[in-house]
Amino acid sequence: MRVLGIESSCDETACAIVEDGRKILSNVVATQIPFHQIYKGVVPEIASRKHAEWILPVVKEALNEASLSLDKIDAVAATNRPGLMGSLMVGLTFGKTLAWSINKPFIAVNHILAHLYASHLENDIPYPYLGLLVSGGHSIICKVNNFDDIEVLGTTVDDSVGEAFDKVAKFYDLGYPGGVVIDKLSKNGNPHALTFPVPKLNGENHRYDMSFSGLKTAVIHQRDLFWNEGYEHSIENMCASFQETACKTLTSRLFKAVKDTGLKTIVAGGGVAANSRLREMLSNRTDLKCIFPPLKLCGDNGAMIAGLAWNFLSRGDRSPLNTTCCARIPQFKRGLKFQQ
Repeated sequence: MRVLGIESSCDETACAIVEDGRKILSNVVATQIPFHQIYKGVVPEIASRKHAEWILPVVKEALNEASLSLDKIDAVAATNRPGLMGSLMVGLTFGKTLAWSINKPFIAVNHILAHLYASHLENDIPYPYLGLLVSGGHSIICKVNNFDDIEVLGTTVDDSVGEAFDKVAKFYDLGYPGGVVIDKLSKNGNPHALTFPVPKLNGENHRYDMSFSGLKTAVIHQRDLFWNEGYEHSIENMCASFQETACKTLTSRLFKAVKDTGLKTIVAGGGVAANSRLREMLSNRTDLKCIFPPLKLCGDNGAMIAGLAWNFLSRGDRSPLNTTCCARIPQFKRGLKFQQ
């Protein structure tokens, strides 16, 4: 079964064709980064307009890359939540229209579940496992029971880790996207040059929860108070120290979940899953099996949409053509289960 998957939840116009949920026949991503760099962040109106301009050429390129015509496609899938409303509407409307025009099944896909599925495209991963979803919009620790069933254990109480990276980079005028720039600069810095506060959330109700707002504020507004003696006041040292604290905040909560659940497999997903220091921290735990998507599948892409959709289609699921978009998912709260 060949599924054409469309992803347009933020600022990447993406389309991929995946066979039987695993074999990637094509994977095309058109990035809008140059159009948003001047603003040091994603501008929703620009994003939706670019999606409308690029969606057809990107889908055509995905078909050409796979050497397939539309009559060889068995189903169409598109992201419908969460994300920027205007961006979601472009991809979802195109996907539903395409499915209707070729008389093929359609599946609306949850962007969160798709990021967690990305590692399955190149790995056989049995359920259950612990999921770590880290991106510009989300920081979630969860128990993944199945491809469409996750139980949220902890999340951020304020900013996401990806947002913290972007805001720090914006303040220091390092460039956009911030996570990539900070990761690169940190390789020439010392993570012990500065001491940043690690947030402490009291109570068992916050055992796995995270906070990045205070860390972001400390880096931006109180940078001169935390330098340790003997270290150069350089941007590289600042980046390395900030990145170290952000990653420790994530892993400290995640390792608590490992201890409490007894699960020894961790699967990461989202743009921040490409961070080299986070990968190193998790890989250093030799008692755990830590699985990351390849770098090309950490960011938004159509392959994770098409791959996950295949699982629903194989079970006999279909999404009605009156399916709508949802910018946020209120069900993603600590202690609650979420299903597709």
